Amino acid sequence: MLTKVLISVKTYPTLSTKYNELVCTAGFLENGDWVRIYPLPFRGLEQDQKYKKWQWVELDLERNTSDVRPESYKVLNLESLKIIVQLDTKQNWFKRKEIVNKGNIYDDLNVLIKKANTENSLSLATFKPAKILDFMVKEVDREWNAEKLATLQAKSQQLSLFQTQDEVKRELELVDKLPYKFSYKFEDINGKQSTLMIEDWEIGALYWNCLQNCVGDEQKAVQQVKEKYLGFAKDCDILLFLGTTLRFHGRAKNPFVIIGVFYPKIEPQTGLF
Repeated sequence: MLTKVLISVKTYPTLSTKYNELVCTAGFLENGDWVRIYPLPFRGLEQDQKYKKWQWVELDLERNTSDVRPESYKVLNLESLKIIVQLDTKQNWFKRKEIVNKGNIYDDLNVLIKKANTENSLSLATFKPAKILDFMVKEVDREWNAEKLATLQAKSQQLSLFQTQDEVKRELELVDKLPYKFSYKFEDINGKQSTLMIEDWEIGALYWNCLQNCVGDEQKAVQQVKEKYLGFAKDCDILLFLGTTLRFHGRAKNPFVIIGVFYPKIEPQTGLF
């Protein structure tokens, strides 16, 4: 069914031996409900189909029954994907906030975890932290998993009957792996503290841009990323877009990760007089 989705989440790519390189895409329907589009081979799309965050797109979607998460859908026909319009940031993100605020906004993390672990589960949500406590950085593996890479390289030698060699090569091009894990530490409305990894494409792109500007100095680049995201917490009416991973959905103590950060500026309160 042709469906309009406001793209609000693009995660940093991961490797999958089943789907090659994956970007988890999610967004809002016109009524404010969340939807996840997965799998979607972003780097395999035509240039005029490569959507950006905060664009309305139209595409042919069907419930992804291989994914237990209720908001998950798959694209029936990639050719159906059409970009409609970009929502700008004028009037402090007014058009974007109009859609975001249509849906439920949670402030109690225990409520979300309980919903994720019940039969009629929830796997995508908008969350308002009571307070951002810190921005955490941890060094991780710098190279993609060797076993997955070997599998993908083998696949690239077996051309699909429906793809040219150039199309296969383009689909298997690899984005650089992030050498750091970035996380927010925060409190919810009840004072519950949590640390969740940020998997947004935006934070990955920011790190690589900072690294270039710092002439390869990783520590300076990491510090700039940290200052940027702590700045969001200080100056913005911050919301976190949370999503569960398929692996841990319905069974983990906390199955959520941060898949997007929404940061319009704090608007000053004005009195009646």
